Amino acid sequence: MALNTETALNIANVLTEALPYIQRFADKIIVVKYGGNAMTDPELESSFARDIVLLKTVGLHPVVVHGGGPQVDNLLKQLGRESDRIDGMRVTDASTMEIVEMVLGGSVNKSIVNLINRHGGRAIGLTGTDGNLLRARKLLLDKKTDDGQVKQIDLGLVGEVVGVKTDVLNLFIESDFIPVIAPLGVDEEGNTYNINADLVAGKVAEALKAEKLVLLTNISGVMDANKKVMTGLSTQEVDHLIEIGVIYGGMIPKVSCALDAVKGGVVSAHIVDGRVPHVTLLEVFTDEGIGTLISNRLRKSQ
Repeated sequence: MALNTETALNIANVLTEALPYIQRFADKIIVVKYGGNAMTDPELESSFARDIVLLKTVGLHPVVVHGGGPQVDNLLKQLGRESDRIDGMRVTDASTMEIVEMVLGGSVNKSIVNLINRHGGRAIGLTGTDGNLLRARKLLLDKKTDDGQVKQIDLGLVGEVVGVKTDVLNLFIESDFIPVIAPLGVDEEGNTYNINADLVAGKVAEALKAEKLVLLTNISGVMDANKKVMTGLSTQEVDHLIEIGVIYGGMIPKVSCALDAVKGGVVSAHIVDGRVPHVTLLEVFTDEGIGTLISNRLRKSQ
């Protein structure tokens, strides 16, 4: 069926607007953290996979880091078990770690790889333990007590990234594969750790000197005091907003991850609503974007 003139012009305008961004970001690395609702809704899953394949097809080099907390929770529930969380971080003992490895490094990772491949991509699944890709150490969570003191809480086998073996990732990128990374790391003694996927994505983006870090979330972006999305923020503005309490609570770890990535050399970090179909393309290839961009530049320059 032939397109009407208005529809055809809209398509042409979209392609025309995307062209300078495609040219500017050709051969650049973009790290995308995939999680939340985008991983549980079939339409959004398909939208995400098509976005990743399109990025690769037009000359960018996407690297995917995925979460999978709800999938871990579902399996634990089926097994009649639960795991505690402190400030959003899962307390992970040895038996829970077995489930985490099975879900993140197994079923979830393979599902994402298969999805991208079905849409014409060449994805390859990895965990941070493969080839010592992600070097980790135990994470001790700082928590303020009622009397104002700070104490460190041991979350078990929960880690933080202290090193990324970029040669492994660059090998796949140069061979036109799309790496899909499960957020598991290993320390020098061979212990495996469960690591927050946002933190992994940020550290991978830093290590690869990525052009962009895109964090898919279940919110529209960073909100101001009037609950409106702030579309463009400098690193200095983010520091100030955290200091005065506009950015608070559960958003602080995600925003801090994006902030650290930019301070560590990533050109820009984007916090976007993964519930919007094709949100990655809308953020990367349009003038206005759709979420919050954090960089040392204005949004128009991206």
